[in-house]
Amino acid sequence: MTTAYSDSLPPHSWLARPGHLRWLTQQGDALVAFGKAARRPEGGFGWLDNTGQQTPDVRPQTLVTARMTHTFALAALQGIPGAGALADHGVTALKEMFVDNEHGGWFAELPGAESSSTKEAYLHAFVALAASSATAAGRPGAQALLDQAADIIETRFWSETEGRVVESYNRDWSESEAYRGANSNMHSVEAFLALADVLKAPVWRERALSIAQHLIHEAAASADFLVVEHFDTSWQQVRDYNKETPADQFRPYGLTPGHALEWSRLLLNLEAGLLLAGQEAPDWLLEDAKALFDAATQVGWSVDGAPGFVYTVDWSHQPVVRNRMHWVAGEAVAAAAALVVRTQEERFEACYRRWWDYIDTYLIDHVHGSWHHELDEHNTPSESVWSGKPDIYHAYQATLFPMLPLAPTAATALAEAY
Repeated sequence: MTTAYSDSLPPHSWLARPGHLRWLTQQGDALVAFGKAARRPEGGFGWLDNTGQQTPDVRPQTLVTARMTHTFALAALQGIPGAGALADHGVTALKEMFVDNEHGGWFAELPGAESSSTKEAYLHAFVALAASSATAAGRPGAQALLDQAADIIETRFWSETEGRVVESYNRDWSESEAYRGANSNMHSVEAFLALADVLKAPVWRERALSIAQHLIHEAAASADFLVVEHFDTSWQQVRDYNKETPADQFRPYGLTPGHALEWSRLLLNLEAGLLLAGQEAPDWLLEDAKALFDAATQVGWSVDGAPGFVYTVDWSHQPVVRNRMHWVAGEAVAAAAALVVRTQEERFEACYRRWWDYIDTYLIDHVHGSWHHELDEHNTPSESVWSGKPDIYHAYQATLFPMLPLAPTAATALAEAY
């Protein structure tokens, strides 16, 4: 069993250079400044367009509000003026506007005549993440929101029998979807690690390990360490899922290199969290993190003649959706940074530098702010999958995570630093 991990850095690493760390901080501050325009006076956060203006014809989304609340809570923990009030604004909206007071849980969007009443594990993971970060930041009302979210996840979504989360239910929890997904489970791992730290409840870390064991050490390992995304209720792979609609925002057909990168970092966070808590960390966490990173880089990076990660590939590892999503590049640099810290291997440092150069050249919008959320195969801004710039969550974490330890999770690490 692994007994320790390295939190030192090679002296030549960008992560050890004050100039790079200043640049990361400046980029993060700029994202927070851009995101402030998403505040809706009536509550929650709206969908921003490419110039940073709210898009009035998009119904307010719980996901956007939860991600913004999480981000502003992290910014508040760093002492950015105004961020705390914005986190409070998000907490209030999650407690009062998007919640289902009759049956419990959260709607996907502001309730209305045309809104969906489906209760999604993916969304609830983000509500829990937002609540945990706001609680770590000491924001009023956040603890009650966190307790509520943790209870819903534990009683409705967590399956002790399956060792993973159930995908979704109808409004009154009487019917569940005949589908199981890796994406919702991946973000549940992210939320569970935060819950373990903020609630001081190791059981959430153990649940995260169970999910990783099933979805990565078993399923992904059987697919050359590319993440198998879609399953039936017996956890049998459904390899042709959404083949007719391959560019789905959350359930695309085939294999998603960006998720392998995101999982790579999460495995290292999980390993470090287990060790920090005095729990055993299996050796495969590090080995699988490397394998996921290498597989994603091989099949996803610059495979069609231009720099950037393609969104998806098929089961023969050929590109399907060639568009480049901003979140993939953000997860790529975060994973590379984590592997630099954990292993000090040169190849990860090289990737970290290469991908930040790519982000600065193509993704950061140096005119209007934030990052372009999507580029086409020629690295020109596109909107075939995502419109506007509604999400600073991925980009902000990409600027923040390289400056933090692998454990504890971000909000707890920031709270304990002061």
